Amino acid sequence: MARPRDPRRRTEILDAVIEQLAETGIAGLSLRPLAQALGHSTRVLTHHFADKDDLITAVLERLDEIQHGQLRATEGWDDTSCGIGALVRDSWRRHLEPENLGATRLVHEIEGLAAAGRLGGRVPKFLADRADFVAGALQVRGLAPDAARVHATFLNSAYAGLQADLLVTGDRARTEAALTELCELADSWTRH
Repeated sequence: MARPRDPRRRTEILDAVIEQLAETGIAGLSLRPLAQALGHSTRVLTHHFADKDDLITAVLERLDEIQHGQLRATEGWDDTSCGIGALVRDSWRRHLEPENLGATRLVHEIEGLAAAGRLGGRVPKFLADRADFVAGALQVRGLAPDAARVHATFLNSAYAGLQADLLVTGDRARTEAALTELCELADSWTRH
């Protein structure tokens, strides 16, 4: 008889998998090398995840949880005295801290795979929910819902593009100068 799955253990394994994938990437995921890198047998992974597809789905769901937790933890998102630009700068700083850099790279890889249709129709929820989060922050600051969604889409796309540019080129001065302009533009949307 198979042992019952422990949800806490499953989450621990998922977090370790995500940490490993932050170093190796997700595109070439294979269970045996992943298990070896984690110091486990393949059997440990298949006990908690039926197969590679189940593991990928679980990774995407766990990344959703982590990203949503980070979004909810963003200080000032609902404080109208805090400008959108300050929130964007805080997010930028947090995503590019050394301890978060691997996960940031992994998220960008997942975005690219989703755009290429290589996730089998599984689009991580956080990719879509970021627009809702930013739109909510803009609405709290006085923008109408339709305008807030359009501006949120623009802001998220520009932010992701600048972040990808920095990750690819390493040109922090140029990308952060562009980020400053983006933040000033975003702040101008909510000035009365």
